[in-house]
Amino acid sequence: MRRRSPTNTPPDLMEKGSAKNQHFRLCFLACLSAFFWTSLLYFHFIILGGRTVDDSAKLGPASFSADAASTLVINSRPFLGGLGLANDAPLHDPPATSSSNFSKTEVQMEDPPFPDNSRTNEANDPPISKALESEKPSFTFMRALQTVENKSDPCGGRYIYVHDLPPRFNEDMLKDCKKLSLWTNMCKFTSNAGMGPPLENAEGVFSNTGWYATNQFAVDVIFNNRMKQYDCITQDSSLAAAIFVPFYAGFDIARYLWGYNISVRDAASLDLVDWLMKRPEWNIMGGKDHFLVAGRITWDFRRLTENEGDWGNKLLFLPAARNMSMLVVESSPWNANDFGIPYPTYFHPAKDSDVFLWQDRMRKLERKWLFSFAGAPRPSNPKSIRGQIIDQCKKTESCKLLECDFGESKCHSPSNIMQMFQSSLFCLQPQGDSYTRRSAFDSMLAGCIPVFFHPGSAYTQYTWHLPKDFTKYSVFIPEDDIRKRNVTIEARLKEITPEQVKKMREEVINLIPRLIYADPRSKLETLRDAFDVAVQAVIDKVTRLRKNIIQGRTEYDNFIEENSWKYDLLEEGQREAGAHEWDPFFSKPKEGEGDNGGSSAEAAKNSWKNEQRAQS
Repeated sequence: MRRRSPTNTPPDLMEKGSAKNQHFRLCFLACLSAFFWTSLLYFHFIILGGRTVDDSAKLGPASFSADAASTLVINSRPFLGGLGLANDAPLHDPPATSSSNFSKTEVQMEDPPFPDNSRTNEANDPPISKALESEKPSFTFMRALQTVENKSDPCGGRYIYVHDLPPRFNEDMLKDCKKLSLWTNMCKFTSNAGMGPPLENAEGVFSNTGWYATNQFAVDVIFNNRMKQYDCITQDSSLAAAIFVPFYAGFDIARYLWGYNISVRDAASLDLVDWLMKRPEWNIMGGKDHFLVAGRITWDFRRLTENEGDWGNKLLFLPAARNMSMLVVESSPWNANDFGIPYPTYFHPAKDSDVFLWQDRMRKLERKWLFSFAGAPRPSNPKSIRGQIIDQCKKTESCKLLECDFGESKCHSPSNIMQMFQSSLFCLQPQGDSYTRRSAFDSMLAGCIPVFFHPGSAYTQYTWHLPKDFTKYSVFIPEDDIRKRNVTIEARLKEITPEQVKKMREEVINLIPRLIYADPRSKLETLRDAFDVAVQAVIDKVTRLRKNIIQGRTEYDNFIEENSWKYDLLEEGQREAGAHEWDPFFSKPKEGEGDNGGSSAEAAKNSWKNEQRAQS
């Protein structure tokens, strides 16, 4: 079969066919090009351009690169060691839809502490989504911040992650409780979840339930056991508003304060810091989101030198610990990494009604004494005004005195102390061996209006738990007025009208719930106790710091850590601490004095002597 020769096609038909095919090809290529560019532009502007920062930050399925995983690793082990969960305390995990994409951005923290200063109001802060939508950096804690916007999650913005510490940091100390104090058998005081043995109520001073012989240094155990009842514990640290370290710091140093070298005193603190810094949770904020509790005064943890004769350990001066928040029963006015929480009282209610009944009872009591004082003189301390207070009390029939010295067992009876406070309108609370006293909280529990002589005894200490306006619930008489005999206590108190006294007492009684620690084996329903107030304050502190990091700002202008006590007292919106009327009370000790190795260490030693006196 022969192939047809192309020469058989007429020339005019060949030219027409060729032109037609060429035109078709050009049209086809033009259409294809238009389709390609249309698709490309649609994908760029509609698909990619439609994704805002807000959309990309929404909680979605987690996606980790190998690097990101090394930056943030979630601890999958159950939180049990040293702080087991109670049966009625559910362990919250994130909802199935609540996860997020993380960048591998880490926040590097510095020493000294970042001046976030936790203690200001957040009312003017913008919503978290607004704060984030214009920001380019992505931080691993963004997911925790965004939980607050999930209205269906009752724990949004309140999750706490608890480190699963080895038992040597907590439970092993309780097993060896006889060594926790040189003079006191702490075994009985660590019983009943840290509340101690129940108090007898033969004289009817207490209510029928909730009263225990609680040691003033037992906050470590009480707080840790209250954490077991916290309803927003999570195993997912990326959701955590704050991270709790269940280290019994107070009990640790109590074992070794007398007769041990500094290596022994520092060992557990150094071990703890080393353990924490190896954890992925630590790397997210360099420990700035971590907090722990120590039921002793701050001076037990602030040894400045390596001299064997110096007092305490150096926990609060360790660089890593300076990033954490440490809750103590007395804080330093010159340092930013510790915060005052109330001393434990004898009352640990198991339900709201127990508190309401006690408050009503305190309102109805007849108080026959204008003022009262329970305490001992400090003849070895020339600056103490206790001797003059005792003298003034003895000279008037308006004052009830309970002298507390060696052999005075009545002063160490909770029943006698509470009975006196319940019979008094005002209770004198001068400095103890250090700024603060447990007695201040016992007296307020009794509905007695406290009288302070130094702002460091309460006003700059318990800013989370007490109103900034101290005139609402207390009377302030400067120490110098007593020393120079410019005023008598009786005359000053008689100037206050009965109407004002009633108003102030009602304020004190209303404060009772936030000054006591509820029974750690149960939880209150509507009231917030001292534990709840402290935890929320820590959460607010960490949240504020995170927002500041995202927005690239600091909390205060020209932050000076020596003025830490001033920042606690600033009003909302203030960013700089200037001159204050209390400056003379807190002038920074010079090198070799006061906080730098002198009076604070002596105060701590005297506190221990007073503890010894209490057991005599």
